[in-house]
Amino acid sequence: MKSLKDIGPETTVVVKEITGGMDVKAHLEELGVKEGVELNVVATEPVHVHGGPISLAIADQEIVIARGWADKIYVEKAGEVLPLLRLEGGEKGTVKAIEGGKDFEGFLSEYGIVKGSELAFLRHAPDDTLVFDVEGGEVRMGEGQASKVFAIKEGKSTQINYLKDGEKATVEKIVGGTHVKEKFEGLGLKDGSDITLLRKETPAPAPTRGTYILAKVGEQLITIGHGLAEKVLVE
Repeated sequence: MKSLKDIGPETTVVVKEITGGMDVKAHLEELGVKEGVELNVVATEPVHVHGGPISLAIADQEIVIARGWADKIYVEKAGEVLPLLRLEGGEKGTVKAIEGGKDFEGFLSEYGIVKGSELAFLRHAPDDTLVFDVEGGEVRMGEGQASKVFAIKEGKSTQINYLKDGEKATVEKIVGGTHVKEKFEGLGLKDGSDITLLRKETPAPAPTRGTYILAKVGEQLITIGHGLAEKVLVE
């Protein structure tokens, strides 16, 4: 058996197994993909040139999420369900499915991203290195990592990505599981820590492309993101 993501265009296969939890299987079943179904891979297409995290607008608020998290969100646009990463700048979609289980859905809800919410794809954020002072020690992290930290600045909650040079804030919460929080604690960053943005450093661009798969199930053309396709085993 092979993963669907490894199947070339113009190839007909039969789904033998779907790995992942019930959420993954339920989302694929909505697309007509389940064990025993025959599908034809039409094409493997590039999504966007990925140069970093994703900037979104939700309820008139701009947020940043890591690209790996964005890759697990599927939205409905004009009646078509497609990966969030297929939206172009300014396009809107309604969150239809979230791959990754209940815990991951809980993490995204901290950003206001839940099934049924409308969001707009703004742009790929530059993957700058952010340099912070945390309790007297210097800490460096990328935009995607920083997007998981919320802090209180002047009485308002904000992602630390939006601090300006020299601005101070107090860490309010870290979004993610135990591993994420332990990683931040190893940097000296936890709830209640004082944090100051020292500067942003812009690296040389090194874009890579994500992919999605276009396939036909019967006469229906469907879109399956790369992350989801690797959970579909076919022959």
